[in-house]
Amino acid sequence: MPLDPNRAFIPVHIAILTVSDTRTLANDTSGTTLAERIAQAGHIVVDRALDKDDADIIEARLRGWIADPTVDAVITTGGTGITGRDVTPEAFDRVLEKRIEGFGELFRMLSYQKIGTSTMQSRAIGGVAGGTYLFALPGSTGAVKDGWDDILVHQLDNRFRPCNLVELMPRLQEHLKPAGA
Repeated sequence: MPLDPNRAFIPVHIAILTVSDTRTLANDTSGTTLAERIAQAGHIVVDRALDKDDADIIEARLRGWIADPTVDAVITTGGTGITGRDVTPEAFDRVLEKRIEGFGELFRMLSYQKIGTSTMQSRAIGGVAGGTYLFALPGSTGAVKDGWDDILVHQLDNRFRPCNLVELMPRLQEHLKPAGA
């Protein structure tokens, strides 16, 4: 992907949430992989948490980070499948103001090249709420690598051309400004 070397890099402040009934921070390989990749790209991990597969708990965590002015983006891992306990997309639906449909579509297209038709079981989702980007990735380490390395590392880099999500950040809350302001 083309990066414009004439543009200065702007680090994005990112919170990471692992959604799991079985993992702990000590054995959370997908969350650790994501945190390492975020830091390697020059971004800042401002918070990291692990919550159970419970839509109310996930929603509360998301709302807290959305309200936090130090968080530009939230990336979750886990809870995007189709089993009864997978409720991350439902929690996202409770907070999203706008969906980024292309994120899930692109994730599944790229994933198809690696895992074939099994990618249809993924409900990866992206969107915006309160000026904060939100992305939900599946819980496997491979899926986290695919989502970060093939999509988010580029879109969260303001040097990425022809356009990226970072350059839109100042405009994400335009709808909240009074008319004529």
